[in-house]
Amino acid sequence: MLLLLATAAQAGPAEQIAGYRSAAQAADPSFKDFSAERGRELYYRKVMKNGKMVSCASCHSQDPRQPGQTPAFRPIGPMATAVNPKRFTDPQKTEKWFRRNCDDVLSRQCTPQEKGDYLTFLSSIR
Repeated sequence: MLLLLATAAQAGPAEQIAGYRSAAQAADPSFKDFSAERGRELYYRKVMKNGKMVSCASCHSQDPRQPGQTPAFRPIGPMATAVNPKRFTDPQKTEKWFRRNCDDVLSRQCTPQEKGDYLTFLSSIR
């Protein structure tokens, strides 16, 4: 059991994408696969929040290969896994931030398909 927990804690983006694929297929049997383009659209999608337009890129930077900054001026490492190989290596941390950030930007939780699309996009950037 301890070995399984250690392995899960070190899962990379590909393993997490596979987990989201299973969840997306369970939620929608017609699901085919993830799309980097849909993930890109999600990353740059602008929504009105508290009187201003926000997106993931508002904090995480317009270029996912570059660092970002929170509204409280705290640094955020690059989102692209090619630049930041530690990004998306802890599934619990990934879920924690999806939960917070999807709610902050979209005012709802992201679906497994959105999460898989998002990770597919960030994993495709070179």
